[in-house]
Amino acid sequence: MRQGAVGHVRLVQHQGRQLIEKRMTEPARHDTEVLALRALADTGLPVPELVEVGPGSILMTLMPGERLDSGDAEVRLGGLRASATLLRRLHELRPPDGLPAAPDDALIIRRYRDAGGPPLPLAVPPAGRTVFCHGDWTDGNLLAANGAITAVLDWEAAHLGDPLRELSRAAWGAARKDPRSFDALVEGYGADPAMVRAWFPIHAAELWLWFAEAGPPEYLDQLTGELRSLSHA
Repeated sequence: MRQGAVGHVRLVQHQGRQLIEKRMTEPARHDTEVLALRALADTGLPVPELVEVGPGSILMTLMPGERLDSGDAEVRLGGLRASATLLRRLHELRPPDGLPAAPDDALIIRRYRDAGGPPLPLAVPPAGRTVFCHGDWTDGNLLAANGAITAVLDWEAAHLGDPLRELSRAAWGAARKDPRSFDALVEGYGADPAMVRAWFPIHAAELWLWFAEAGPPEYLDQLTGELRSLSHA
């Protein structure tokens, strides 16, 4: 059983309780998840409770609900809209000391151009305020039940960053599955759509680099085709 998309995650029995054990090989990601979950423990956001932390291993509570990416299109759409309110609440919280810095977008642009990616109108939007970011706000990291978000999982990419960049990354990725997802997230959050779209080329370049370096090749080919078609539109 898996309740997360990164690392090795399994259901375990521990002192008479069913818990989730998550193992990560990268110490920095492990430490970031622990830091984020400790900071969120008393905020009211639906996140797992830490039970036991060891080197490379985290025991946490089993959260209710099903992954949002496993539901039908309408359930997913409603869940994304509901999640936008939680994302805004996260961005209003005081971030804990020690969170990593945001991705280096200027470096992403240089690496993308050096790697020969399809033409994109790449420019880093003006910097906004720095907030507590989840780092991977996707339907695969959200659990839902009866129309409500019951858990936000996988905090190992949490960082200090621009709230519109994070919202935009979520909206861009979700809209690739269903274009209606953009409005669901952006309206649910209460953001300016144009400001959210300004970040899209950065996310496209970042995902293209990921596929170019980690594969699989068919995903890179699909995204390359999408980006080339956009540049000729």
